[in-house]
Amino acid sequence: MLLFGILVMLQTFSLPGQFAHMARESPDLAHLRWPMTAVTVFWVLCVQAVVVCTWRLLTLVQRDRIFSDAALVWVDAIVWSIAAAWVVLLGVFLYVGFQADDPGLPLLLFLLLVGVAALGLLMVVMRALLRQATTLRTDMEAVI
Repeated sequence: MLLFGILVMLQTFSLPGQFAHMARESPDLAHLRWPMTAVTVFWVLCVQAVVVCTWRLLTLVQRDRIFSDAALVWVDAIVWSIAAAWVVLLGVFLYVGFQADDPGLPLLLFLLLVGVAALGLLMVVMRALLRQATTLRTDMEAVI
């Protein structure tokens, strides 16, 4: 709950304020204020979605209902949130990569791109394992 509150504050106050400050300090980059604000707020929204879905999954674990179709819905939402964040990150990487004169930031963005892709693939594998476990549990309950 605390993490979600911090993310909301970051999303509504800190990020817009930071990019407004950057626009005042670097007027030549002021045109990027709103796109950068929108992109970072979107990424925070994706993190918030993952936090909420994880919270719901933990509730299902507590109620011993994790091996159900309801859990797959929340895992799917996590996968889609990560995928959406990755697609936007890819767009930022391409934009920065074509504009950059220094390889540092594109390299950092590439590493983030690979890291988020690995996280997304890990979630796809975890989803497949959850589906198999759900099927096995359903089959076991049918036998008993």
